[in-house]
Amino acid sequence: MPLLEGVIIPWAGVPRKTLELARERGVALYNLHHNAHATAEMALSLLFAAARGLTALDRRLRVGDWSNRTGVRNGVQLYGKTVAVLGYGAIGRHVGQVCRAMGMGVVGIKRTAGKVDGVECFGVADLHAALSRAHALVICAPGTESTTGLIGRAAIEALREPRLLVNVGRGAIVEEQALHHTLADGTLHAAGLDVWYRYPKGDEPCLPSAFPIHEMPNVVLSPHTGGGTRESEELRAEALIELVGALIAGERPPAVDFESGY
Repeated sequence: MPLLEGVIIPWAGVPRKTLELARERGVALYNLHHNAHATAEMALSLLFAAARGLTALDRRLRVGDWSNRTGVRNGVQLYGKTVAVLGYGAIGRHVGQVCRAMGMGVVGIKRTAGKVDGVECFGVADLHAALSRAHALVICAPGTESTTGLIGRAAIEALREPRLLVNVGRGAIVEEQALHHTLADGTLHAAGLDVWYRYPKGDEPCLPSAFPIHEMPNVVLSPHTGGGTRESEELRAEALIELVGALIAGERPPAVDFESGY
């Protein structure tokens, strides 16, 4: 397609092979952020559920077990605590707004430092400094070369106790072994995970990690459904129409940055 000038990716992330091909060809890439609010709501749902051990309570009550009704052993109050949001873009900002409204402190982490909507944002180079101010980490960043493996044991340990982790970005941002080990040894109080390390091919069952994370009582699991709601396809269509309309009108909407991969 020698006349091809641009490719629209109808979701937020960009496949690495597509990025490499577009870079080689000099073709612009555009993506959609129609599901930013839905993904933020999933992040918040996982944060709340992980903090209160909600899935474990649900499983026990289904078999008539009313133990731990007061949540003394596994419940964590979020009010008054601070959350670090890695990837303070469309998704991260909404997470931050809700957390601030419920009485939490918020710090952002993004490519460049500065204030966004009144929230102090650290650059990635100061990742551990940002984490040292927070009790919880919510990952909303895209999966790129620079974010792969960004969160390892040292980053998790930099958080303040009780240490909560939520990931709605990409699984590979958190080192898989470090995630398992810090959950197993209690360094992490709990985690809420919507993105993973292994995905099914076809309809065959597939466990989401090489480690038995799915067996751990302090993890809330979701099969990468963060951006999917009953409204999602209509919102995707609206965003696509708006983007195509802008291109037809000769406008140049923000395109994917080849250097950062997003």
